[in-house]
Amino acid sequence: MRPIDQRCAREDVMHAKRTTAAVAGLVAILANPVGAHHAFSAEFDANAPLKLKGTVTSMEWINPHVWIHIDAKKDDGTVEQWAIEAGGPTSLFRRGFTKESLTVGTAIVVEGYQAKDRSNRANGRDLTLANGQKLFIGSSGTGAPYEVNPETQKQR
Repeated sequence: MRPIDQRCAREDVMHAKRTTAAVAGLVAILANPVGAHHAFSAEFDANAPLKLKGTVTSMEWINPHVWIHIDAKKDDGTVEQWAIEAGGPTSLFRRGFTKESLTVGTAIVVEGYQAKDRSNRANGRDLTLANGQKLFIGSSGTGAPYEVNPETQKQR
C-alpha cells in the first residue's frame, strides 16, 4: 500500500470511530428518561392559595425543582407532612438561598398554592423565617399567579 493510501485508510478508520462514538452518545442521551418540567397549572390550583406554618423535616436540592418537606401544624393541633415545590436550585442560589439555608427543625411559614389533587403538596411562593426574613422561593415562567409585593418585587 502506498503512503497516501495508508493515510486515507487511517482517516476512514478514525471517521468510522468518531461516527460510532457520536451515535453511541446520542443513543445514551435519548435512552435516559428526561425529567418532566411542567407548567404551574398542570399540577397546582391558582384558586387554592394556602399558608402553612411548620418545621423543616428535609430539603431536596434537585433539578428541576427544590423540594422542602415540612411538618405543618393544623389549627386543631394535629401535624401533617407537606412537600413544597420551590424554584430550581440555580435560581434559588442566585437569590442567596443555599442547601444550608433551611436546616431540619427550622420554623417557617410558606405561602403558596395547593396541588389540584388536594394532596399535601404545594407550589411555594414566599417563605418567611422566624426572624421575619422573607424569601421568594417560587419558579418564574411557570404560569404561577404573580403577586405584587412592593417590598420584594417589581410589577411586571
